[in-house]
Amino acid sequence: MNYTKRLIYTFLAFTLLQAHGQEILTKNEALKIALQNNYGVKIANNNLEIAKNNSSVYNSGFLPIVSTSAGANYNNSNQEIERQDGSITNINGAETKSFNASINLNYTIFDGLGRKYNYKQLKETYNLTELQARETIENMYLQLFSVYFQIARLSENTNNLKETLKISKQRLERAKYQYEYGQSTKLELLNAEVDVNNDSINYISTRQLFFNAKRNLNIVLGIQNDINYEVETDVNFTTLISFEELLDKAKENNVLLKQSEKNIAINEFNIKINKSNFLPTASLTSSYGWNKSINPPTSFLAGLNSTGLNAGINLSWNLFDGGNTKTRVANAKIALENQKILKEQQVETIETTLKNAFEAYNNALFVLEAQKQNVLTNQNNFDRTQERYKLGQVTSIEFRQAQINLLSTQTAFNNAKYDAKLIELELLQLSGELLNVEF
Repeated sequence: MNYTKRLIYTFLAFTLLQAHGQEILTKNEALKIALQNNYGVKIANNNLEIAKNNSSVYNSGFLPIVSTSAGANYNNSNQEIERQDGSITNINGAETKSFNASINLNYTIFDGLGRKYNYKQLKETYNLTELQARETIENMYLQLFSVYFQIARLSENTNNLKETLKISKQRLERAKYQYEYGQSTKLELLNAEVDVNNDSINYISTRQLFFNAKRNLNIVLGIQNDINYEVETDVNFTTLISFEELLDKAKENNVLLKQSEKNIAINEFNIKINKSNFLPTASLTSSYGWNKSINPPTSFLAGLNSTGLNAGINLSWNLFDGGNTKTRVANAKIALENQKILKEQQVETIETTLKNAFEAYNNALFVLEAQKQNVLTNQNNFDRTQERYKLGQVTSIEFRQAQINLLSTQTAFNNAKYDAKLIELELLQLSGELLNVEF
């Protein structure tokens, strides 16, 4: 998509969000905006375009070089001619004029197969750049959803704190009436005021974190202006396959391993490119030219006008270059061996990281279910405690404790939900399936 289309798309997306005020910015919409505007993705796409240009046949050395040249010369001099018989002739202002023009062709017929392997190496470099762009996009996915789910987390926590503050204010009003009518002590009123103040502080602090997270998301999205939007708080989990199948997918599709494979291929071609210096080079040169000269009287010829074709084949063979080529080949082989070692290290690292993430994911799902049950239990406990508090059957301290317990379990449930989803995304990235998931 060219720059104009991208600008129009971004403008329409921003206009839509602003026109509807608290419009829901869905995960898919956030992805589309980020893919068009994220700074890292833009740079990765530009680097990919550079690699595409470099891998073109125009940068391969397979095409001939065609050039043209033209020139003119003028000479004015005083000449003295002495003949064999001793006579001397002086000519002042003897003019000599010459003109030339030519079209030239140079083509390398054979260079030891160096350009062939160099061209293949450029193709592999382009493939490597594609994988690097994919890695950038995958990292952007994780960064985007890390911030997106942080906003969702803080949004739910803010709503829970807002509800808590609302209940605390109702309790404060109740305490005021009870104190005014002599039904409770001053201590009950003071405790209610303290709880309202604490809940207000927690609400304001969390709300500030919520706004900060939205500004952080704008940076990931590449949005310059503040946009008034909400985010989705529902989380759908992907049914993951077994660890063994995930590991097989990781070995086949993990972007870091794929890059290692390309680096190995590039280094293999680098060896062949350096070995090509052991072989001879043959090149073809050809030109078609025109030359004309106008000579002074002192010249044997009054003038010359010629056109013609010149062609030739040149062969060169560097029989010994002081060992430079041998050194480069040896170093290229060592570099290839390093790339193979690096890939082995990456395989082991990814396998360990994948295993740790898989176990953490299963634990996170267990914690999520446990916290979900805790929320239901504490909600039921709070509802019953609230009813008994209104009837005067429990103290304000017991009511407050039930309120705190409910808020804590709601916060823990939110944390468990989004933590589990982020671990899932990490697993998908490790297995190379992140970009294939629907959000």
